[in-house]
Amino acid sequence: MTEYAPQVPNDATESDSIAESLQRLSHKIQLISDAVKALRQDRSQLETKIEDAQKRIQHILSRLPEQSDGRQLNLLGEPVTPPNPEDDNEPTTH
Repeated sequence: MTEYAPQVPNDATESDSIAESLQRLSHKIQLISDAVKALRQDRSQLETKIEDAQKRIQHILSRLPEQSDGRQLNLLGEPVTPPNPEDDNEPTTH
């Protein structure tokens, strides 16, 4: 079985090259970590917006009249004056 034997740099140039590579990798890892953190925050904000929208939709749906109810829908919550029964009669011409 072959054992892993790390190579020890022979000179300072190879050591500097490895140090530079490690620094670049470290920087890239930091950038990726920051991006993941930002994505998590965005996702959390979007989930909150979705929950709020679902609550608003549920509120609107709860205000809908039953299907057997023939009244006009009032989804905005503004008071609706009942129609005057006299206005419903069409004038007759005989």
